[in-house]
Amino acid sequence: MQPSRRRRRVSAVHAATFMLSRAVRSEEEAVLSKPRFQLDLWLGFTVHSWVLDVGRPVVMLGVPTDWIPLNRPGAAEYLQIVFTISNTLLLLKVLERSTRTFPRAAVHLGIIAVVMGTSLHLVADSVTRRLLLIGYRLHLSVRENPVMRSLEPSSLIDVFELLSYYDDTLGHVMRCVPLFLVLFLFFTACFRLRTQEDRMPAAAWMLLVPSAAYHWYLVTEGQTFILFIFTFFAMTAMVMHQRRRGLVPDGNGLFMLYSFSAALILVAVWVGFLWSDVVLRKKHPGLIYVPQPRAVYTLHLQRCSTCYSCILSSVHQGATPLVV
Repeated sequence: MQPSRRRRRVSAVHAATFMLSRAVRSEEEAVLSKPRFQLDLWLGFTVHSWVLDVGRPVVMLGVPTDWIPLNRPGAAEYLQIVFTISNTLLLLKVLERSTRTFPRAAVHLGIIAVVMGTSLHLVADSVTRRLLLIGYRLHLSVRENPVMRSLEPSSLIDVFELLSYYDDTLGHVMRCVPLFLVLFLFFTACFRLRTQEDRMPAAAWMLLVPSAAYHWYLVTEGQTFILFIFTFFAMTAMVMHQRRRGLVPDGNGLFMLYSFSAALILVAVWVGFLWSDVVLRKKHPGLIYVPQPRAVYTLHLQRCSTCYSCILSSVHQGATPLVV
């Protein structure tokens, strides 16, 4: 009986050693078999973000208001609807491309949060667009707007403040927290052995500028600087941790690091340029001061855009525009 027990123990030890070596080997193979640069993923993400997200306010400002009835969704609203659907599919594609597996419950909760956040953003932006037509100013708070001061009863201002909270705070948080979390989780799998250190291809350098510019737009317009900076610090800490294990970022990891770094520089330049603006300071009080581009638009550029819209409307109606 004694030799049989020893044989069982030895066989169990051999089996455990075999499973451990197999797990280590599979991890090394996963590191070695990663693609160099996923051009289709980053190109699709950049084009999707610029056309459907950044292009939405451009369409809202460029299309004359009399082309579409105000009681129906406009071109900007339809772009937002398409963005809500395609953004969810794109985040799922990013998770599929990662070599790591994530709990299904966490993925489902993240997708639900993204859909709810973009839906809140859609409704609030639709109402805000129509408020702009009657004199609403985005560089002022809700209560300081001249349009709100004439409301009767005055308790209606609370309704619009709730709408602003859904748009600027809750909607952006529900949308951007899963986004930055997915990007960080994808980044944790973008490492290679130090002996196989990778470089960014030429296509990645071409996508770097539009990718960094979109991250700048996401931070400034979405007021997500805290989420962005924590994600950037977490990525930096991950790089330092993996270097101790002999791993370095691959092409995808370098692209994400450089994009976030360039976006941080753009945000710093943007804040420095508008640092002494008293009106925007009042709109964005507190320690973290990151002005929204749309607030800068209504404060400094809305008059030029109004003249442009009037010219487009006159041309559409067949009249000769009067240029003053």
